Amino acid sequence: MSSRIIRVELGERSYPVVVGHGATKTLRTLLPAAARRAVIVTQEGLPTIGDLDLPHTSLFIDRGEANKNLSTIEHLCRGFADFGLTRNDVVIGVGGGLVTDVAGFAAASWHRGTSVVHVATSLLGMVDAAIGGKTAVNIPEGKNLVGAFWQPRAVVCDIDHLSTLPESEMRCGLGEVAKYHFISGTDLLAMTMEERIAECVRIKAEIVSEDEREGGRRALLNYGHTLAHALEIAGEHDMAHGEAVAVGVVFAGRLAGALGLIDGNRVETHERVVGDTYGLRTRPLRSHDPAELVRIMRRDKKAINGLTFILDGAGGLAVHNDVPEDVVVETLRTFLSE
Repeated sequence: MSSRIIRVELGERSYPVVVGHGATKTLRTLLPAAARRAVIVTQEGLPTIGDLDLPHTSLFIDRGEANKNLSTIEHLCRGFADFGLTRNDVVIGVGGGLVTDVAGFAAASWHRGTSVVHVATSLLGMVDAAIGGKTAVNIPEGKNLVGAFWQPRAVVCDIDHLSTLPESEMRCGLGEVAKYHFISGTDLLAMTMEERIAECVRIKAEIVSEDEREGGRRALLNYGHTLAHALEIAGEHDMAHGEAVAVGVVFAGRLAGALGLIDGNRVETHERVVGDTYGLRTRPLRSHDPAELVRIMRRDKKAINGLTFILDGAGGLAVHNDVPEDVVVETLRTFLSE
């Protein structure tokens, strides 16, 4: 087995991300030395991780974004208690972005912080969700509004797991990969899948190392997410997260054009990259009221000073606060009607 190791450099809390075929075989070497038992948080039907050579149990969470909530955190923590998990033990999240978000938040909360190691089994998890320590759950008022920053001890991205993914899950991951295209300008599709994932991990690791708690540059990783989260909530999650991000990236290009930040050719590049290069939807599955989407976007956790978007410009991506609401509504109305 040959793997690539990318480190997220955070001083004493630095950790490796292992990318490669068969990378799950390295898992036992990545667990904390002090751990005497482990709880695996996963979902039915996902890949298994083999023998851990220490006492462990598995806790299963239901599929679907509706289960990314505080009730699931309570379910997991009560399971930790029943198993006798201590602060020195370890939680292992095995799954996609929903699993790693929930497992990470539960680990952050248990005994005020218990180690967590993630085994990402989806493309979205490998290139984004499992890395960086952002953990959260949803409440009716918004997506990812309750959570914590809790860095994992390690992340495993086993390329072999992608062979089990349905096409819809691969599209979901490609929505996040398309985002990295605009952050870095790298031609990711010219790479093998392993190289592509490793490059996305490298980009994210470098940004997180510089800005762990999203006080500056890390916000760029949310490109396309402002509209994406609103579409997920308004559409009752009829679109997977990555698919909504793809639509959000295209809209961000359109909004940047409406504000005079980029020219028409660059706006069209967003449509071409997402729609043609990555083969993703560029519009939502259903019709939406622009005013309702804006109401939801006002509650976005990034919206500190009015409506906040990550937008393209002459100097690359940047955070834009207090974007005029009338421009957003009118641009949305045109964008959604096409």
